[in-house]
Amino acid sequence: TFCDDYLELVKERAYEGGAAGASAAVALRTALSTLLRLLAPVISFATEEAWSWFQEGSVHTAAWPVSSGAAGDPAVLEIASQALIGVRRAKTEAKASQRTPVASATITAPGSQLALLQLAAADLKAVGRIEELTIVEGAELEITEIELAPAEG
Repeated sequence: TFCDDYLELVKERAYEGGAAGASAAVALRTALSTLLRLLAPVISFATEEAWSWFQEGSVHTAAWPVSSGAAGDPAVLEIASQALIGVRRAKTEAKASQRTPVASATITAPGSQLALLQLAAADLKAVGRIEELTIVEGAELEITEIELAPAEG
């Protein structure tokens, strides 16, 4: 889930710079640091190598991670992940590359999930390469319409 969903959703924002990019980079660095410390007892050599890429000292002597108390709603990642799976599926069914731009997409979701989906809309647009994203109320979370951008060239 971390790589398939969270990393994919946030990395585009991290690349764009500015306050949003800096925030995303800090969140990704914190997540990676935490994962490496948690995995160090069972994947010792790989975690030590990855740790050396951005941290001083040894992952094996680093403090065990503790909750930062930072606010966040895991339901946003869950709903965004489900929507991203739908976008990926639509591209696959169209026999298009995941990098293929999308001219427009419509996602339906139950009313209780609309606000959560709106929070992730910018990241979904970026990772799905969606020009125009419409989110409307519906019975279930699904991609109801998707129009791939015309091929360039």
